[in-house]
Parts: sequence; C-alpha cells; structure tokens
Amino acid sequence: MLSPILEMKGISKRFPGVIALDKVDLEIYPGEVVALIGENGAGKSTLMKILGGVYQPDEGSIVINGQTVSIHSVADALKLGIAFIHQELNVFDNLDVAANIFLGREPRKAGFLNLIDNKRMYAEAQTHVDRLGLDVSSRTPLSKLSMGHQQMVEIAKALSQQARILIMDEPTSSLTLTETERLIEVVKDLRANGVSIIYISHRLGEVQELADRVVGLRDGRNAGGLAREAISHDAMVRMMVGRDLEDFYVHPEGVVRHPCFEVRDLRTRRYPQRAVSFKVNKGEIMGFAGLVREGRSELAQAIFGVDPDVGGGILLEDKPIKVRSASDAIEKGIYLIPEDRRNVGLILEDPIRKNITLPSLLRYASAGLIKFESERKAASDIFKKLNVKAPSVEERVGNLSGGNQQKVVLAKWLSLSPHVLIFDEPTRGIDVGAKAEIYELMRGLAESGVAIMMISSDMEEILGVSERVAVMHEGQLTGVLERSGCSEEAIMRLAVGRD
Repeated sequence: MLSPILEMKGISKRFPGVIALDKVDLEIYPGEVVALIGENGAGKSTLMKILGGVYQPDEGSIVINGQTVSIHSVADALKLGIAFIHQELNVFDNLDVAANIFLGREPRKAGFLNLIDNKRMYAEAQTHVDRLGLDVSSRTPLSKLSMGHQQMVEIAKALSQQARILIMDEPTSSLTLTETERLIEVVKDLRANGVSIIYISHRLGEVQELADRVVGLRDGRNAGGLAREAISHDAMVRMMVGRDLEDFYVHPEGVVRHPCFEVRDLRTRRYPQRAVSFKVNKGEIMGFAGLVREGRSELAQAIFGVDPDVGGGILLEDKPIKVRSASDAIEKGIYLIPEDRRNVGLILEDPIRKNITLPSLLRYASAGLIKFESERKAASDIFKKLNVKAPSVEERVGNLSGGNQQKVVLAKWLSLSPHVLIFDEPTRGIDVGAKAEIYELMRGLAESGVAIMMISSDMEEILGVSERVAVMHEGQLTGVLERSGCSEEAIMRLAVGRD
C-alpha cells in the first residue's frame, strides 16, 4: 500500500485578531491531484504558504516521505521538492522569459569565473515553454506578454524546478480557454509521471475534471473531503459554504426598461477600424461575452477614459457627453471596476478607509484639511453595508481575500451615486460564497436604477446574471442576445465570428 508523500498534521496559524488555521490536516499520495477548496479567507493560501516556507506554523507538524521536516524558507521547500505557483504573479517584466524561469538558478559555466551559460539557459527555458504550448521565444521580454502568458511563464518556472510536490493556487485565473485546456493536459501528464499536485481553484468544473480527491476548508478548519466518485458541483458548494446556495441567480420578471446609457460607433485604439454601438437600460445588467483579448476590456477602458477612444460618442440619459479622461467619466457617474483589481483598482499598502474615500476625498475636507472622523465614519458605514470581512477600516487592503478586495473597489464608487457601473471580470479568483454576495450587490444596484455592464469570461456567470448578452469578436459586436435566446452555443457561435 502506498504511503503518503506529504502529511500536514494539526497545523494552526494565528495572525493579530485572526485564527487563520485551527488544527488542519492534509495528506497527499504520490501521483495524486488533491483539490483544496473553500471560500476566500477559509485558510487555503495560508496552509499552502506554510508548506511553501513563506509562513511558519504556530502548531503542528509536516511529514515528507515519512520524515518530519522543518520548512523555514522558500529555499527549504525547494530542497524538499516543493514548488509553489502563486495566484498573484511573481514575475519581473523588465526581464525576458528565460531570465524569469531561471531567476536565482541560472546555469553556470567557465569554472571559477562562474559566468551565466546563456545558451543553455535559453534552450532549457524554451523546452519548458514549449511543453506548455506557449508560442513565444524564451528571449521575449515579459513586458511584451499578456497577463495570461505571464501566468504560463510562472508555471514554466515551477516545472523547471523538477518538483515532486507542486502547489497550484488558482493557476487558470488569468488564462484563456485554450491556455486552460493546455494546462489541464500538463497537470494530467505530471500526475502520470508521479508528481503530486495540490490544486486550488474556484472553477469547480476544473476540479471535477482533474481531482482524485477534494479536501474542503471552512473558517480555518477541515470541512470534509470527497472521494473521486463523490465529487460534484453541489457537493463541493455544500462543503465550502455549509449550505445549499438557493436562488444563486435571480432575474426580475416583467420589468419595463428604459435606455440610460448609449455608445455610438465607439472605436478603440486596439481596433480603430471597428465601430461598436449598443444601449444599456436603466436597472439592467448587460453581459459582455467573447473570447479573451477580443476587445471587451479595451471597450471598457475607452468608455471610462483611461484609454481614450479614437472615434464615436457616448450618450447618458439621451445627452451626448465627452469622456477624455477617467476624471471626466467619474464626474459623469461612470465607474469602472477593473479586472486587475490588485494593480489598478486598489492601493494595497493603504488601509480600507483610504481606498474607499480616495475618489471622494474632497467631501471630507475643509480649508484643504481632511476631517478624519467624517472620512472614517463614511468608510465605516459602507464597509458594514457591504459586509467586508476585516477587523476594521484600518486594516491594510493587501491583507484581504480576493472577494473582500472586490467589495472595497465597489465601495469607493458606491458613495459617489453611480449612473453606470462597468464590472470587468467581477468574480475572477473569488469563491462561490463571495460570488453570491457580489451578484446580490449587483442586483441591488440594478434595482436602484444603475445601468450595469458586466464583462465576464465565465459562461455560467454570463448566462446566470445577464438580462441581455452582447458578444464581441475581434473588436466588433457580433450580436446582442435577449435572455430568452441565450445559450452557451449561441454565445460561442457569435464569439468566434459566426452568425
């Protein structure tokens, strides 16, 4: 009978004011894919950071191949054959692909001169890149690659370390459908070669396809497990949130909508020859579907003014408006919740309070001085309204889970009475419980009269949340589907440019 390659026994970890892990157990066998699931804040990433040498446990033990070990650093983890692919990219866009893959482990030559063997490094890096089906040269500067391709480089780096235990934390959150399919094949290949994989993902379809077992965490404790034959979407949801999610998607019936926001012949810098026109009704959630990098995010950025358009116009309540910058959009009540919330939606080093009040700071100023009590009260009120899970508004935003960070991005706009809200991938990297909260907030905003554009690559989300669906292909709108005519097949036909 096989013995576990890894056993984590009674692992506990405390942070100021928070018990992140409370006597958690986890074991994994050679050549096994174990999916670790749970809501944001359940303790998944903390447990993996302990295994990866980022954190030290307050209690418990780690056993690898029958030997109790101490992992005090990332270097210790690598020596034990443990590699960690983080959800948030740890790459350097001023270096090329090969330099990122072998950073700190560059092959050497010339004896005591200890020179970097560039020829060997680029050749070996290309092998790992090709294995992932990434059609780029290992000499390509990372700054030239998309976010999804940068994620694949991060994965190539982990594969180059010849790990026997591979931790994958939301590895597909930035990948296209094709890239995701290739990664799934790589995971299956690694399993066949005896590599043990701990796979963290909120995409439960991937978990069903890949996992040999599922282990659930809830509130920092073990919540149960599922054998291969017991893995299903409903069973995983129940284990994560402790309940069935009733009415996950709710649609108003028989409501008459009136146009609120109109885009006429708008052309973006990426697709200057493609004119896009559409209307969003007051109180409507209009989904924008399509393949990744087909112009949806560029359209949102042009509407918000961060990437000025090259032609066309915008009407708000039937009146033409000029949006030459983000400041213009904010002044008109048009707000963007970006896909990359950590880098362009938040200031991670600042507290929740500052992030919430930053766009409306003048409201809390007198004679050029901030009235901190007024600012704190306003931030606290919306903090409580959105049920942000944190000790207080003074908590650093970088310490929050993905779902709570998304709520903070939303909070900063809600205090400004929005007319139009653009959500770009609103639940990327967010667990199923937090998704339900985000959808409820979106529905509440729509019911208050806000016009909502929702860009999403999650087909279930598009079909479940949208009242109408606009589909884009290569920078142009290929069709708008009424709810009664929405299906995955209908959307995909339009997404690939077919009628």
